[in-house]
Amino acid sequence: MSIFVIFIIIIALGSIVGGVMVLKKSAQKFNLNKEQLTRIKERSKEQEEKDKKVD
Repeated sequence: MSIFVIFIIIIALGSIVGGVMVLKKSAQKFNLNKEQLTRIKERSKEQEEKDKKVD
């Protein structure tokens, strides 16, 4: 491999690793209240029931 190909590979890997690090650093945790959690769980149960009926 020529030095140019190795350089391109290093740049590509650096871009990928850098992108992942930026995403990790900028990620925020969801702060849901109890009402939102119960609504999510209810929707999840409803969807599971619908999926069982379809199968």
